[in-house]
Amino acid sequence: MVSTCSAGIVLFLVALWAARADIARASGLDKVVALSNLCFAIPLAVFGALHLSGANFVMSLVPSYMPWRLFWAYFVGFALLAASLSIATKIQVRWSGLMFGIMMVLFVATLHIPRALANPGDRFAWTIVIREMSFAGGGWILAGNAMRGKHKSWLIAVGRVLIGIAAVFFGIEHFLHPLGRPGVPLEKLMPEWIPGSMFIGYLTGAILLVAGVSILLNKKTRMAATYLGTWLVLLVLFIYGPILIASLSDPSTAVKIEGINYFADTLLFAGAILALANSATPHGSEIQG
Repeated sequence: MVSTCSAGIVLFLVALWAARADIARASGLDKVVALSNLCFAIPLAVFGALHLSGANFVMSLVPSYMPWRLFWAYFVGFALLAASLSIATKIQVRWSGLMFGIMMVLFVATLHIPRALANPGDRFAWTIVIREMSFAGGGWILAGNAMRGKHKSWLIAVGRVLIGIAAVFFGIEHFLHPLGRPGVPLEKLMPEWIPGSMFIGYLTGAILLVAGVSILLNKKTRMAATYLGTWLVLLVLFIYGPILIASLSDPSTAVKIEGINYFADTLLFAGAILALANSATPHGSEIQG
């Protein structure tokens, strides 16, 4: 756990330093939008460190028909760390964002869709499929933001649709299951010690649904993505932050990993949405390398 937390902290400092000029230049909620690369890069560093420190466990998730399963566990770990550093420093983001998105699609095709089809009534399996595709969309939007030419617009458009679908799906799930943890609706419920759990669930569902429809229709996309991304960042800070602290104090390694994963998943989803907001601003058209 030390290596995982250390990777996240180091990338936080690197990304914050790289974004300092954008943050200073922005005003209002645009300061949150300026954190898009930071929000996206930190989880990649965390997941990369988890892959390397838990390579034997990750190897068990690699399909049995693939050769060199341990190699792929390490390869993905190093790839995630490299992508996180690229995105944090805004160096060659057109390649790191593009390749990260492709990697997510490959994971969906080889791992998550077969599992979902094996048990089509499992809503959590489909949530993971849609979550991973939204992460791919975020990577492609970051790549598009760093490009010029014809590929820029279609990368951002595909990413926008994937994120919009995820927001609508997650919003509906929140209304059906309001006591689940907010943002990405997976299995765990909100802890009893967090007040107003049902209100938070319904409010998050409403924000997701309204913003998702707006994003899919490409109407007021920047405003919708800015508000949704900001709300998710607040959830990370004030819901998942305390949950993470509580999980890290638990003696169980599984509980620690679970707390880290929920924190990082929600932050990565926020980063993807803030990247979409950034793509609709003048800053989003800047070439980052």
